[in-house]
Amino acid sequence: MDKHEAPHIGNLIKAELARQGRSTRWLSKQIGCTRQNMYYLLSRSFIYTDQLLKVCEVLDYDFFKCYSDYMEEKSL
Repeated sequence: MDKHEAPHIGNLIKAELARQGRSTRWLSKQIGCTRQNMYYLLSRSFIYTDQLLKVCEVLDYDFFKCYSDYMEEKSL
């Protein structure tokens, strides 16, 4: 990721799903949304913080840190 480019959260979530060997369908069931909505969410470069918090909890991964790291790198 370019240090001047904000994280694309959908791509980051997809990468973590792949790393864990989990499917989009699985994640949609875990956070209580349809598969269509999940595919839409994963295509976006941003999502609401309450949705992101649910994803963080389900995947046990701190996606908010990606944004913190971006802000740190940007200020260098």
